[in-house]
Amino acid sequence: MYLGLDLGTSGLKALLLDEGHSVVAVATAPLETARPAPGWSEQDPADWIAACNQVLKELSAHLGAVRAIGIAGHMHGVVLLDAAGDVVRPCLLWNDTRAGLQAAALDANPQFRSISGTIVFPGFSAPKMAWVRDHEPDHWAQTKHVLFAKDFLAYWLTGALHGEPSDAAGSALFDPAKGDWSPALCAAAGLSAERLPPIINSDSARGSVREEIAAQFGLNPACVVAGGAGDNAAASLGIGAVNDGEGQVSLGTSGVLLVVNERWTPDPDTAVHSFSHAATNQFIQMGVTLTATDSLSWLAGL
Repeated sequence: MYLGLDLGTSGLKALLLDEGHSVVAVATAPLETARPAPGWSEQDPADWIAACNQVLKELSAHLGAVRAIGIAGHMHGVVLLDAAGDVVRPCLLWNDTRAGLQAAALDANPQFRSISGTIVFPGFSAPKMAWVRDHEPDHWAQTKHVLFAKDFLAYWLTGALHGEPSDAAGSALFDPAKGDWSPALCAAAGLSAERLPPIINSDSARGSVREEIAAQFGLNPACVVAGGAGDNAAASLGIGAVNDGEGQVSLGTSGVLLVVNERWTPDPDTAVHSFSHAATNQFIQMGVTLTATDSLSWLAGL
């Protein structure tokens, strides 16, 4: 049996599949987003852990048979951890636009489009790290590690610090052509690469679940947590869009039109995102709107 966890903006979803890929059980837990100022969008990673506890408890009768866990999650958000592994401040989410000045400053350096393959948008991870450095220097000084949202959940499950290409590519600090962090971009951004996690493939093992987690929820201690993927790459993989020219349309809080490309052919001046795919040695190109069903929810409330 296998367990999938999807950390969305509005909630955490869990899906249990048997060996034949039939659905055994599902569970969800809602999440709230704080908006302390115009353009700001934050969530407390402690709420993600609480949501994960909720869905695991709901599914606990089946968890002893789970062999592996896969995790997907919203991209671009930054979770800052101190030397003890504790969260320094709430996560700045993908739709947080406060880092506009930092994004413009980075994008003015041609290295960023050339290496990362994409315009540096305010919602990307690097400008948000730079914003914390510039506006919350005490928090940045405390920061030992930077993780993305689903990587933080995986860290909680395993105790291992890792990233993977599909999520890292949305940071503006990653070189998809080489499959690793770009020392040149980290240096140009003034952001230490030492804070960034080592990269493993999406289908690689991060490690087994921690003994405390296994005991609490009845998981097999040998249960492995996979590298996982950013939400759009994971959705593409899930529907079987892994070959050149295949694609998908995704409508959630944001809206995405995505196509798989077997070659690294970025065209950043078109504002199309070019990222690594969860399928090894494949890439994805996508157009994105920050508000899709979110706009409909707003309209319905009028």
